[in-house]
Amino acid sequence: MHSTTVDSSVILSVGYDDRRQILKVRFRNGRIYYYLDVPPSAYAALMSSPSVGRYFNETIRPAYRAVAERDLRRAAAAKRR
Repeated sequence: MHSTTVDSSVILSVGYDDRRQILKVRFRNGRIYYYLDVPPSAYAALMSSPSVGRYFNETIRPAYRAVAERDLRRAAAAKRR
């Protein structure tokens, strides 16, 4: 998944897999989380927002399930069941 560096004090980069609708967020503290079932419209709105961090905190974080990288495969497998 390709990631794009963003202008944010908290988020370093954002990636998106449109086929699986997974949003990858790499924070400046080094942590990486994957947000599941994020529609393309939410990703587009995040990337075009004047404040990526604010949009993320107000819209993405409360609405979509986050998993750590180590749990991504398990979550994807459970979704297919």
